[in-house]
Amino acid sequence: MIIHLLDGTYELFRHFYGIRRFKKIDPPFGAVSGVLSTVAQLLDEGGTHVGVATDHIIESFRNDLWPGYKTGAGVEKALKAQFTPLEEALAAMGVVVWPMVELEADDALAAAAHLAAQDSRVEKVCIWTPDKDLAQCVVGDRVVQVDRRSNVIRDAEGVRAKFGVAPEFIPDYLALVGDAADGYPGISGCGPKTAAQLINRYGAIENFAPGVLNDEKLPLALLFKDLATLRTDAPLFKNVDELRWRGATPEFAAVAEKMGSARLATRVRKLEKKLAADSRR
Repeated sequence: MIIHLLDGTYELFRHFYGIRRFKKIDPPFGAVSGVLSTVAQLLDEGGTHVGVATDHIIESFRNDLWPGYKTGAGVEKALKAQFTPLEEALAAMGVVVWPMVELEADDALAAAAHLAAQDSRVEKVCIWTPDKDLAQCVVGDRVVQVDRRSNVIRDAEGVRAKFGVAPEFIPDYLALVGDAADGYPGISGCGPKTAAQLINRYGAIENFAPGVLNDEKLPLALLFKDLATLRTDAPLFKNVDELRWRGATPEFAAVAEKMGSARLATRVRKLEKKLAADSRR
């Protein structure tokens, strides 16, 4: 059994700007249709267990920890208007979706990966996102990160090759180098090479030798590490069988029509017929 976990918000952004770049337009539900097509492709290629995490709102508990943390202020209206329709469309398609409010979509992916990995029936967990935060969730070659943008599947060795540190130290690494996308600057004087060298010498920031980070930088580094550390305790599901796709709901045809995507409705019907045929074997 392979578990596929998708970052729905990343996919929504990707499709929104992809459509704009190539077609120069912003269809009302164009990005939603694109995300659902991506999920349909995954199912068509043999995926059976799928979960999609979304940011129902951009803000999270991290905004209370750091005033400069990312917000939804810069999200375009035409894109933001597709957040809730995406969640509703995924549910109508019969796909498990986790809309996050206090936590972020990244936390949901981390929690889902953690839960799925506890099941001995699970051969592999694939986290579909290029977000460097999720590299901390990689475990050996069993929990991997799929970066479609670079066409790379990263296991633990792949994470080390890219960042210079093991997956469990990604929060320490990001705390030192910063993450512009999430809105925290890191520690001055700590570029990627310096950060990797310090972590490989001392381990976690808490174990750095006295004086490596001065009295001003150490508390800041620990705060940024807290921001970078994904939460894995969200009770998203009790059994991985809940993630099995069993076909769309009766409402999906109307949803597809609303999106102006008759082609997607046809594709999902074909997937349902394939699913029914497979179950009879």
